[in-house]
Amino acid sequence: MLSQSKSTLPRPFLKWAGGKSKLIQQYLTYLPSTNNYKNYYEPFLGGGAVFFHILPSNAILTDINAELITTYRCVRDNVEELISLLKEHENKHSRDYYYNVRANPGKSDLEKAARLIYLNKTCFNGLYRVNSQNKFNVPLGKYKNPNICPQDLLFAASEALSRAEIKHADFTEVLNHATSSEDFVYFDPPYYPISKTSYFTSYTSYSFEENQQIQLRDIFVKLSERGVKLMLSNSDCEFIRNLYSGFNIYTISAARAINSNAKKRGKINEILVTSY
Repeated sequence: MLSQSKSTLPRPFLKWAGGKSKLIQQYLTYLPSTNNYKNYYEPFLGGGAVFFHILPSNAILTDINAELITTYRCVRDNVEELISLLKEHENKHSRDYYYNVRANPGKSDLEKAARLIYLNKTCFNGLYRVNSQNKFNVPLGKYKNPNICPQDLLFAASEALSRAEIKHADFTEVLNHATSSEDFVYFDPPYYPISKTSYFTSYTSYSFEENQQIQLRDIFVKLSERGVKLMLSNSDCEFIRNLYSGFNIYTISAARAINSNAKKRGKINEILVTSY
């Protein structure tokens, strides 16, 4: 039996573009009290920072990225076997090994999960990106001693996820579950680009453009009419503000983390939209 540190608090075990770990303190003011709902839904799971902060007793977590969902399930259900595979990656890590792993998706779910975590910990800027063939294409990062196997963190995440249902689905799936004021949904979609150079939606080969943003707004409206508690994050721009003009909109100050030029990773405003 692998040992676990009792002091490790659950938090994201992946670095994810648009991840909310550094924004949680700003979000606290706007999150509904956990006493005011029974069920939590996160249709764009990503790094799961909000889930790991709330630690709801009942949750349905979904994402369109099949490999990501496989990884979450393996962390939840087979964390010891996953850690063993990660330690193998850790022991073999080198430039050639990285590109060999990147080129080979793996056969079993555990192999796929260990590969995703390994690549996430060692690739450039922790960026998950795929090309039009849905193949991971991020180069090796320049890390001297990457933490490939964060054992205690994975154990803590596994415990937190033990109470969650984890599904491979797109964001429309939430319409089949959230029906009343006892439900809280947090939407963290790919952000609408505020400039041509900020257009980053390549978490999967599935694109998320204006039509999808409008479809998401329509779902937001439908769920709101059911009395569901809703919160959404997105870029601060006229298009998004107009889409959600009938709801509460708050400005959040965020750091731009995904930019190859470190000097351009400055502060930028984002928005939170709530139905309550």
